[in-house]
Amino acid sequence: MKLTLTTWNINSVRLRIDLVAKFIKAARPDVLCLQETKCPDDAFPRKRFKRLGYEHIAVNGQKGYHGVVVLSRWPFESKASCVFCGKNDSRHTSIVLGERAGLDAPITLHNFYVPAGGDIPDPAVNAKFAHKLSFLDEMRVSATLQPVRSERSIMVGDLNVAPLECDVWSHRQLLRVVSHTPIECEKLLAIQKTGGWIDAVRSIVPEPTKLFTWWSYRSPDWAAVDKGRRLDHIWVSPALGDRIRAVRIFKDTRGWARPSDHVPVTATLEV
Repeated sequence: MKLTLTTWNINSVRLRIDLVAKFIKAARPDVLCLQETKCPDDAFPRKRFKRLGYEHIAVNGQKGYHGVVVLSRWPFESKASCVFCGKNDSRHTSIVLGERAGLDAPITLHNFYVPAGGDIPDPAVNAKFAHKLSFLDEMRVSATLQPVRSERSIMVGDLNVAPLECDVWSHRQLLRVVSHTPIECEKLLAIQKTGGWIDAVRSIVPEPTKLFTWWSYRSPDWAAVDKGRRLDHIWVSPALGDRIRAVRIFKDTRGWARPSDHVPVTATLEV
């Protein structure tokens, strides 16, 4: 039984609902995780997604900022949301897939939108960067993100850090740019190590191949210049490490009309 899972920072779900529908019709993932939905729960376009085949929805949103949602063709057993840094700012939601989805053993799925961190990589003068570092620290010590060896878990989302040298267009030039500073990379990799997480994309496309999932709106000719970063991730627990069958980054969606600056990332697992 295969599970196809996509993560995508959509940068306003209502503004780009037609793009999401276009992607769904082409890729048809079983589970779609969106970030930066910028939509309160009572205004989320549930009816549109149900018509597209996603009957099961776990949404955690707010007006104008942040927001995450898990959309599933498969029924889930439960859903939950966690608060980080004492801020109820809609940056996490999770579901459990189990018997109702036809699984012999459950899978817990976490969807995250980590703070971007602003422009200045100094927590002493930039409160947004300080928040980002604290958020990453809380993720590292969170018991829910430290699955035991037999537990089947997946963590996805816009983690807003490109941790490896080959996850950015120029390691040297981005060392002092937020999303690739040494302290951010160290903290994200510490979360991965503490939880025993396996980077699904890099398990299929290992270093030193460059991979990007984000291209700035500030670059008018983004495709030719190709100054990207890999900010969007899919991680699996060790119990699913040998179940990854394929991954794909849908770069072409960055060239669609009025696109998000992020593109969908998909993994296929044998579950």
